[in-house]
Amino acid sequence: MALAFTFPGQGSQAPGMGRDLAAAFPAAREVFQEVDDTLSQKLSKLMFEGPADELTLTANAQPALMAVSLAVVRVLEKEGGFALRDRVALVAGHSLGEYAALAAAGTFSLSTAARLLRLRGEAMQQATPPGTGAMAALLGADYDQAQAICAAAAADPETGKREVVEIANDNGGGQIVISGATAAVDRAIEGAKAAGVKRAMKLPVSAPFHCALMAPAADAMAEALAAAAMAAPVIPVVANVTAAKATDPDTIRDLLVRQVTGTVRWRECILAMGTMGCDRFVEVGSGKVLTGLMKRLAPEASASAIGTPADIEAFLKAL
Repeated sequence: MALAFTFPGQGSQAPGMGRDLAAAFPAAREVFQEVDDTLSQKLSKLMFEGPADELTLTANAQPALMAVSLAVVRVLEKEGGFALRDRVALVAGHSLGEYAALAAAGTFSLSTAARLLRLRGEAMQQATPPGTGAMAALLGADYDQAQAICAAAAADPETGKREVVEIANDNGGGQIVISGATAAVDRAIEGAKAAGVKRAMKLPVSAPFHCALMAPAADAMAEALAAAAMAAPVIPVVANVTAAKATDPDTIRDLLVRQVTGTVRWRECILAMGTMGCDRFVEVGSGKVLTGLMKRLAPEASASAIGTPADIEAFLKAL
């Protein structure tokens, strides 16, 4: 069985994340300490204890989720003798998880990934004034239907002015997330209901991620990534915006900039990894969101998650 590691994105954070890892493994404690030192913040305390609303702030959630994923990777490598480059065929991450995937594959150092994700979170938050953007989930919609709903909702019926509303995430299994100007997203929700989409609801997010309104954040990331030290990954990464393998650092840099405003093509990423021979998918880090999606996207593949000491023990035992 060819093994792929996947890395979760925003929404997988929860108070208590990483606490058991830190208690059980010196390698995990080292990761959390390095991230705390890099960001000059006791992010680990916020991860372990909350409060949830502060942890959910995108500038905290992004480096925190990466830190838990990398803590698991370090424990597997240092204490489990698991060599990623020999055992894992492909890596991929959902949105910010792509940075965790790249750090696991050696493209970024841990401290570089933490700094980039802190900046990314801040830049995405500041790209739009509060309340002007929104995101919504369309459950039971396919990609083409969601595209048509967005196209119809883009025009303000009173002024004829076009507003941004785009597909942010194609998660598969009938789960599409749209993003854009608040009024346009509201019109898309109404349009989805009229089109018979099973469920259309706004998401509790602080900014409209992965749409054209994030252009200022893409510019900030272009500048930061141009200055960041990057190496070729030792394992190919399947990129969010192309659903194809990438190994060249300059290409990866460009893809990460495009990812800020582009659609996360997760459904296509998973299907592509399947066609590349992966039939075992392991979600590395906090939560089991991607594992749930995986079971709908590729029911014939093996899907599991490792985020706790017990998970790590079971994973290593099963090798």
